[in-house]
Amino acid sequence: MRLRGSRARTLMGAALVTALVTAGCGSGDDGVVLRFYTPADGAEQYSQAAADCTAAAGGAYRIEQRTLPRQADDQRLQLARRIVGGDETIDILGMDVTWTAEFAQAGWIRPFPPGAAAQIRDGTLEAAYDTGTWQDQLYAAPLNTNTQLLWYRSDLVPEGQPPQTWDELIDIAERLAAQDRPSWIEVQASQYEGLTVWFNTLLTSAGGQIVTEDGAVTLGEGDAATQALEIMRRVANAAGADPSLSQRDEGTTRLAMESGQAAFMVNYPFVLAGIETNGGGAFLDENGNPTTENTGRQVQDFFEWAPYPAVEPGGTANVTIGGLNLAVSATSRYSNQAVEAVQCLRNRPNQLRNAVEGGVPPTLEELYTDPAFQQEYPAGEAIKQSLDAASVRPKSPAYQSISIVISALLNPPAEIDPPSTEDELVRQVQRAVDSEGLVP
Repeated sequence: MRLRGSRARTLMGAALVTALVTAGCGSGDDGVVLRFYTPADGAEQYSQAAADCTAAAGGAYRIEQRTLPRQADDQRLQLARRIVGGDETIDILGMDVTWTAEFAQAGWIRPFPPGAAAQIRDGTLEAAYDTGTWQDQLYAAPLNTNTQLLWYRSDLVPEGQPPQTWDELIDIAERLAAQDRPSWIEVQASQYEGLTVWFNTLLTSAGGQIVTEDGAVTLGEGDAATQALEIMRRVANAAGADPSLSQRDEGTTRLAMESGQAAFMVNYPFVLAGIETNGGGAFLDENGNPTTENTGRQVQDFFEWAPYPAVEPGGTANVTIGGLNLAVSATSRYSNQAVEAVQCLRNRPNQLRNAVEGGVPPTLEELYTDPAFQQEYPAGEAIKQSLDAASVRPKSPAYQSISIVISALLNPPAEIDPPSTEDELVRQVQRAVDSEGLVP
């Protein structure tokens, strides 16, 4: 039946009013809806955290988790473009640790109020907290972190003891090659961010720094860069080195190790679960070489972890950490509620769930003694030690450009000539710092 006349207009008007009221109310008493943008990896855990924190808010606001593209560059570009466009539907950003300086300097994210920053700092790993700061202010609250360890085959090292330095590691690998045994040293040496991380770790471990927070390029000061570049060159040119080293990333280095061809690998803790998932890796003969026969000996039987190799004997490796931080968009209409929500999203239960179910180490120090974490992370003590001595990537709004320059100049690592490569690195990094960086 078709409605006509004033009755139709009355019903249509009532429906419109109802729709407007419903749209304005939302699920909270004041209608506040916070959109929480996260990477695709871990989206299930972040969605559950959003639901838990919505319940904890008692109707003050609702958090809606939204998933970003899978690639980090695509995530960054989408968020930057929408904030620059004044998008008010972005409230909380899940940010790669490399974006802090750029987003803060551009005014795309808000600094946390001093009181909230103090609460966030309390109990947070120092290096993880540092990744979220810019010019002495906290712009991004640490949620997850990550660090690399040395993974090795205990059947291939003298008396099962791992090397302590890169020089010792290379020497052992070359002796293994002379014996026709597995000798590859697996590192992330493809032309991408992983290669920059390798260089930054070696550089900071030798006492150097790429660029200071005030923009000064310090890469060429002292001999730290020369030491780092020489190690990279030696690894790539070692006797029996992996011929595909310049194409390796985190995933392919893991597979090379599982195949039985590698003796050593620097990589993140996910590799431990990976080898278990993949059936223990290749079978091994009496010399430790991979074989198609079921010998009852597999890579997993000798797969161990140790601290990341140092540059100098008796030294400590300052491993470059990664992770995910939470920031409040400058375009959010509900910045106060967003700050409160961030503190809930990174609380102990949510970080523990991210670690146990999502495979990402927490940024709260106390969780490293939690039985649930320790059960899931057999290498947890080594991870914590690495995080305690960790370094961060260069703090610069031009970091994306700096990383692209470094990874391009250092690939392939076999062709590094330390003196000339260092000079070119200094020149190119200076150009990157002086430019406006990548346009979002």
